[in-house]
Amino acid sequence: MAIKLRLKRMGAKKKPFYRIIASDSRSPRDGRFIEEIGYYNPTVDPPEIKIDSEKAQKWMKSGAQPTDTVRSLMKKAGVL
Repeated sequence: MAIKLRLKRMGAKKKPFYRIIASDSRSPRDGRFIEEIGYYNPTVDPPEIKIDSEKAQKWMKSGAQPTDTVRSLMKKAGVL
């Protein structure tokens, strides 16, 4: 089972809000997930990023691969 750290879109139309989740790579984008590790709100200025670094490091050590977007958010938040 390949685990991905990726974004799950939430919020209303034209007002996106994203949760950063650990999920099976075969499950749909907004479908089933294993654990929520943070969130990203691009609608406020400056964009709000909160990531639980302990959970993120735990998943990375167990072999989870972040998507390109999540990787850049983790760098901005200082997790990587």
